[in-house]
Amino acid sequence: MTHVLVRWAIRIGMGLAGAAVGLLVSAAVLSKVSITATALVEATVVFWLVHLAVQFLALRVLIRQPSVALAGLLAIASTIVSLVIVSLAVSGLHIHGATTYLFATLIIWLTTAAADFVGRRMIRDRRLDRREERRSR
Repeated sequence: MTHVLVRWAIRIGMGLAGAAVGLLVSAAVLSKVSITATALVEATVVFWLVHLAVQFLALRVLIRQPSVALAGLLAIASTIVSLVIVSLAVSGLHIHGATTYLFATLIIWLTTAAADFVGRRMIRDRRLDRREERRSR
Protein backbone atom coordinates (compact mmCIF):
# COMPACT_ATOMS: atom_id res chain seq x y z
CA MET A 1 0.00 0.00 0.00
CA THR A 2 1.44 3.37 -0.91
CA HIS A 3 2.22 5.95 1.71
CA VAL A 4 -0.54 8.23 0.46
CA LEU A 5 -3.15 5.49 0.83
CA VAL A 6 -1.93 4.70 4.33
CA ARG A 7 -2.21 8.37 5.30
CA TRP A 8 -5.74 8.53 3.88
CA ALA A 9 -6.70 5.31 5.68
CA ILE A 10 -5.40 6.70 8.98
CA ARG A 11 -7.22 10.00 8.49
CA ILE A 12 -10.51 8.34 7.53
CA GLY A 13 -10.22 5.75 10.30
CA MET A 14 -9.47 8.33 12.96
CA GLY A 15 -12.24 10.61 11.71
CA LEU A 16 -14.76 7.79 11.94
CA ALA A 17 -13.42 6.70 15.33
CA GLY A 18 -13.63 10.25 16.71
CA ALA A 19 -17.24 10.62 15.57
CA ALA A 20 -18.24 7.20 16.93
CA VAL A 21 -16.60 7.81 20.31
CA GLY A 22 -18.19 11.27 20.51
CA LEU A 23 -21.65 9.87 19.81
CA LEU A 24 -21.14 7.07 22.35
CA VAL A 25 -19.83 9.41 25.04
CA SER A 26 -22.70 11.84 24.39
CA ALA A 27 -25.24 9.04 24.79
CA ALA A 28 -23.52 7.78 27.95
CA VAL A 29 -23.10 11.18 29.62
CA LEU A 30 -26.15 13.12 28.47
CA SER A 31 -29.50 11.75 29.61
CA LYS A 32 -31.35 13.35 26.70
CA VAL A 33 -29.25 11.60 24.04
CA SER A 34 -30.01 8.05 23.01
CA ILE A 35 -28.65 5.95 20.18
CA THR A 36 -29.11 2.37 19.04
CA ALA A 37 -26.23 0.19 17.85
CA THR A 38 -27.41 0.31 14.24
CA ALA A 39 -27.91 4.06 14.45
CA LEU A 40 -24.38 4.45 15.85
CA VAL A 41 -22.91 2.95 12.70
CA GLU A 42 -25.21 4.98 10.42
CA ALA A 43 -24.75 8.19 12.40
CA THR A 44 -20.97 7.80 12.45
CA VAL A 45 -20.72 7.47 8.67
CA VAL A 46 -23.30 10.17 7.94
CA PHE A 47 -21.77 12.53 10.52
CA TRP A 48 -18.28 12.05 9.09
CA LEU A 49 -19.43 12.67 5.52
CA VAL A 50 -21.56 15.72 6.38
CA HIS A 51 -18.87 17.14 8.66
CA LEU A 52 -16.27 16.72 5.92
CA ALA A 53 -18.51 18.46 3.38
CA VAL A 54 -19.42 21.33 5.72
CA GLN A 55 -15.82 21.90 6.75
CA PHE A 56 -14.67 21.80 3.14
CA LEU A 57 -17.31 24.34 2.18
CA ALA A 58 -16.50 26.61 5.11
CA LEU A 59 -12.72 26.39 5.04
CA ARG A 60 -12.05 26.10 1.32
CA VAL A 61 -14.84 28.01 -0.37
CA LEU A 62 -16.20 30.64 2.03
CA ILE A 63 -13.01 31.56 3.85
CA ARG A 64 -9.71 31.26 2.01
CA GLN A 65 -7.22 31.83 4.85
CA PRO A 66 -8.82 31.41 8.28
CA SER A 67 -7.00 32.27 11.48
CA VAL A 68 -6.57 29.54 14.08
CA ALA A 69 -9.43 30.98 16.15
CA LEU A 70 -11.74 31.20 13.15
CA ALA A 71 -10.83 27.66 12.09
CA GLY A 72 -11.72 26.41 15.58
CA LEU A 73 -15.01 28.30 15.53
CA LEU A 74 -15.81 26.88 12.10
CA ALA A 75 -15.00 23.37 13.37
CA ILE A 76 -17.50 23.77 16.22
CA ALA A 77 -20.10 25.28 13.87
CA SER A 78 -19.65 22.46 11.35
CA THR A 79 -19.96 19.95 14.18
CA ILE A 80 -23.31 21.33 15.33
CA VAL A 81 -24.62 21.59 11.75
CA SER A 82 -23.53 18.00 11.11
CA LEU A 83 -25.09 16.81 14.37
CA VAL A 84 -28.43 18.44 13.55
CA ILE A 85 -28.44 16.90 10.05
CA VAL A 86 -27.49 13.48 11.42
CA SER A 87 -30.15 13.59 14.13
CA LEU A 88 -32.75 14.35 11.45
CA ALA A 89 -31.46 11.70 9.04
CA VAL A 90 -30.77 8.77 11.40
CA SER A 91 -33.89 7.39 13.05
CA GLY A 92 -32.16 5.65 15.99
CA LEU A 93 -30.44 8.81 17.25
CA HIS A 94 -32.52 11.05 19.50
CA ILE A 95 -31.36 14.34 20.98
CA HIS A 96 -33.77 16.45 23.02
CA GLY A 97 -33.22 20.12 23.82
CA ALA A 98 -30.94 22.91 22.69
CA THR A 99 -28.67 22.56 25.72
CA THR A 100 -28.24 18.87 24.97
CA TYR A 101 -27.29 19.71 21.38
CA LEU A 102 -24.72 22.18 22.70
CA PHE A 103 -23.12 19.70 25.10
CA ALA A 104 -23.22 16.87 22.55
CA THR A 105 -21.56 19.20 20.03
CA LEU A 106 -18.76 20.01 22.46
CA ILE A 107 -18.23 16.34 23.29
CA ILE A 108 -18.15 15.31 19.64
CA TRP A 109 -15.94 18.25 18.72
CA LEU A 110 -13.45 17.26 21.44
CA THR A 111 -13.38 13.59 20.45
CA THR A 112 -12.99 14.35 16.75
CA ALA A 113 -10.24 16.88 17.51
CA ALA A 114 -8.46 14.32 19.71
CA ALA A 115 -8.81 11.65 17.02
CA ASP A 116 -7.45 14.07 14.41
CA PHE A 117 -4.50 14.85 16.68
CA VAL A 118 -3.76 11.14 17.21
CA GLY A 119 -4.08 10.50 13.47
CA ARG A 120 -1.65 13.29 12.65
CA ARG A 121 0.81 11.90 15.21
CA MET A 122 0.50 8.42 13.69
CA ILE A 123 1.20 9.83 10.22
CA ARG A 124 4.15 11.86 11.49
CA ASP A 125 5.60 8.88 13.35
CA ARG A 126 5.28 6.68 10.24
CA ARG A 127 7.05 9.37 8.20
CA LEU A 128 9.88 9.58 10.75
CA ASP A 129 10.20 5.78 10.82
CA ARG A 130 10.49 5.69 7.02
CA ARG A 131 13.21 8.35 7.12
CA GLU A 132 15.15 6.38 9.72
CA GLU A 133 14.83 3.21 7.65
CA ARG A 134 16.20 5.00 4.56
CA ARG A 135 19.12 6.42 6.55
CA SER A 136 20.02 3.03 8.00
CA ARG A 137 20.28 1.37 4.56
